[in-house]
Amino acid sequence: METPLVVTDFLDQARTHYADETAIVGAGGDRFTYAEFAERADRFAAALQERGIEKGDRVAVLDPNTHYHLEAAYGAMQIGAIFTPLNYRLTPDDYEYILADAGVDAIYADYEYAEKIEAIRDDAPTETFVTNDADAVDGEWEAFDDVLADAGTEFDRPEMAEDEIITINYTSGTTGDPKGVCRTHRTETLHAYLMSIYHEITDDDVYLWTLPMFHVNGWGHIYAVTGMGATHVCTRGVNADDVVSTIREEDVSFLCAAPAVLNQLIDYYENEGEPAMSGDNQVRATTAGSAPPEATIRAVEDEFGWYLKHLYGATETGPLITISDAKRLIDDENRFEIKKRQGMGVLGTDVRVVDEDGNDVPQDDQTLGEVVVRGNQVMDRYWNKPEETEEAFSDRLEGYYHMGDLATVDENGMIALRDRKKDIIISGGENISSIELEDTLFDHDAVADAAVIPAPSEEWGETPKAFVVPSNGDPDDPPVSADELTAFTRDRLASYKVVRRIEYVEELPKTATGKTQKYELRQQEWADEDRMIGEG
Repeated sequence: METPLVVTDFLDQARTHYADETAIVGAGGDRFTYAEFAERADRFAAALQERGIEKGDRVAVLDPNTHYHLEAAYGAMQIGAIFTPLNYRLTPDDYEYILADAGVDAIYADYEYAEKIEAIRDDAPTETFVTNDADAVDGEWEAFDDVLADAGTEFDRPEMAEDEIITINYTSGTTGDPKGVCRTHRTETLHAYLMSIYHEITDDDVYLWTLPMFHVNGWGHIYAVTGMGATHVCTRGVNADDVVSTIREEDVSFLCAAPAVLNQLIDYYENEGEPAMSGDNQVRATTAGSAPPEATIRAVEDEFGWYLKHLYGATETGPLITISDAKRLIDDENRFEIKKRQGMGVLGTDVRVVDEDGNDVPQDDQTLGEVVVRGNQVMDRYWNKPEETEEAFSDRLEGYYHMGDLATVDENGMIALRDRKKDIIISGGENISSIELEDTLFDHDAVADAAVIPAPSEEWGETPKAFVVPSNGDPDDPPVSADELTAFTRDRLASYKVVRRIEYVEELPKTATGKTQKYELRQQEWADEDRMIGEG
């Protein structure tokens, strides 16, 4: 028997079986059962229909991790409107582009960010503007709670097909205008199933929202946590003191955090005299992207007492496509080596590493290739960008999404990222992995954060340059000199990989999810050059 996979099933499942259980702990401490959460989503759905929003219309949500985000998302999706979450760190110009590109019909914006929308309101196609505190916002905005109070709970839920687009997630736009990643009911649903399996989500989980909900729908956790009947604990940003106290007070069992967030928590743990980092529940944490340093893994597992998983993916892929949590392959001797890898493909996902001709590289953990993927969780297309869509699925290997990451594969088929294609350093004809150099720098106790990029060199074309955040936070008086750090890398790397250029900085440019924006550093370093050797 075949039934359509639609995202409204997740809230329907929870309201049916967990009506009286806690669904959401709000950022301000408000608590909602699943019956209350569902009713608020129903009322928002009815209110949208009263304002003329129909199936296929776009409804944007600009909000930190509050209960309003979840209610607005499910309210929109229940009437078949396309949920379009927005990164709250963007500029008014960015929002003007996205609202116009997506043709957004209605927007809910948190009071802290609504002024950025108000600044470009007259140039946007949007007609319905809702916020959670209308008194704190200039302009004509409706108050979310008043909108719900005035609306009933009855609305017309249209018939929905699993191949229809239900969300558009905009990428960061680091190499041009942001691209809208179109995801269908089917891709969202199957990805949420994968998250539930590999994150071992159960109905008694308490999930802490440190990961932005806007980021590929919170890695699918707005669906998975809801559908399993677990508890969402909301936040308004990441503050280490608040995170740790919330983990203890709410007995948090699961959270996701970029390596930068884990490092904040480690600093807090060390500075506050090694406080308890959990309540009654054992804590599971997932991090993603480039591998965290061994010291980070060791601190999280051995000092905090948490269990750390490492996954890999992209907005275009759900994101989950690989995970390093391979318990049968891990022992005390190789624990860190395996946990630092991006890992093996998850169920129903074909992950390959291919050379420039589209052939699989050998499983020797030495030969570089690009990661490509095919699976049910991969996006449908880019919104209104057919050429970019075609390129993303056909560059080296037809029909596979191309991740833009270079990796190797070991004998167990587990991949390890070595660099982004655009971040590989080509020095004197030799390829140098910036990730390898960063990992080496992280091994020094005086390095709190580091990013390595290619810098122009008259002799070699390119040479590695490191931007380093010192452990004391003072770039003018770091606890280790640049020459000493260079010597440190010389003792650990081949001679052509040695980091000879080091610049101390107070902080590195980051995305909302904690990823270092190397393109900003590259633009700064290559501003006076005609081109980059590696075209990064």
